[in-house]
Amino acid sequence: MSRTYSISELASEFDLTTRSIRFYEDQELLHPSRRGQTRVYSSKDRVRLKLTIRGKRLGFSLAEIRELFELWDETRSGSKKQLHLMLSKIGDRRAALDQQMKDITMVQLELESAEIRCRQALEELLEKEPQEKQNEEERTGTSDKASAPSSATMH
Repeated sequence: MSRTYSISELASEFDLTTRSIRFYEDQELLHPSRRGQTRVYSSKDRVRLKLTIRGKRLGFSLAEIRELFELWDETRSGSKKQLHLMLSKIGDRRAALDQQMKDITMVQLELESAEIRCRQALEELLEKEPQEKQNEEERTGTSDKASAPSSATMH
């Protein structure tokens, strides 16, 4: 007799919620049998769950994962068609990741440029501040020293 698994066993093993597993079932990625109200998962379901998680980590959609499973189910041992489809999806995923890496590099360069401009503007403002204060004091005829109360008048 083949090993079977409960939903809570699979959830614990793969660090998923039981709700996630039921969702994958709703998406026709898993096909547990039932004993009354209890779902009973086969070794095949366990492998499919593991492959689903791996596919998600690689960036495949659930529809793409389902499509690959359907091709596998047609022949029970896989096929050239399935392997070609998988290679095509891997190529598409690589191209998307390469574009994302280029986009990230571009955004990093833009952020670096913006940061440099902000730091330069801040430095210019800080350099002007003492000069502007001195100009204001000369214009109004006041200074910090002149406006500060003397110790003799503080009694």
